[in-house]
Amino acid sequence: MNSQGKTSRLGMLMLLLLIAEAVLILLSWILSAMRVDGVRSLLSGEGVRWFFGNFTSMVASPWLACLVLMLVALGCIQKSGLFRRPHTSYRDRMALRITFVFLVLYVGVVLLLTAVPHAVLLSSTGSLFPSPFSRSIIPILSFGIILVSVTFGLISGRFQTLSDVLDALSFGCRKGAPLFIFYILVIQLFESLRFVF
Repeated sequence: MNSQGKTSRLGMLMLLLLIAEAVLILLSWILSAMRVDGVRSLLSGEGVRWFFGNFTSMVASPWLACLVLMLVALGCIQKSGLFRRPHTSYRDRMALRITFVFLVLYVGVVLLLTAVPHAVLLSSTGSLFPSPFSRSIIPILSFGIILVSVTFGLISGRFQTLSDVLDALSFGCRKGAPLFIFYILVIQLFESLRFVF
């Protein structure tokens, strides 16, 4: 499927989310006018204050940070050319070897932070789930992917300057920009449902 088709489907999903939000606003008003227990209207003074007063805190959730980190990592790996085949040149093969060494070192550091007794990223009871490690799994994976991608890109010559690295780091966010709008609509509908009911 081409990118135009994906964008069109995402646009339709966004339209459905907007319609669902509008229906929820009207439904909350009708149900609160009927004095249904436990229902608050989004059109009341309380609802309007809640919407405008909490919008930023609703959008600025850990899910947004995860989305940004995943887009940065995916864009970086795509721009680096790490998974493009074939890697026949000497420079590409050398870049793969050095990248593998960096990957092993990174995994080793993560294991030292999690696998040894009394490791820093374990919970106070010594378990992995829940723990600081389980709460940071997306950043740990994203940083690992970024490290490997940038290393490969620099050594293979695909990244010549710091500007190339910055372009690779921002590439995923540019390509995934519609996902930010989708995220805002999803989180707003979810939080509106929690407010109303």
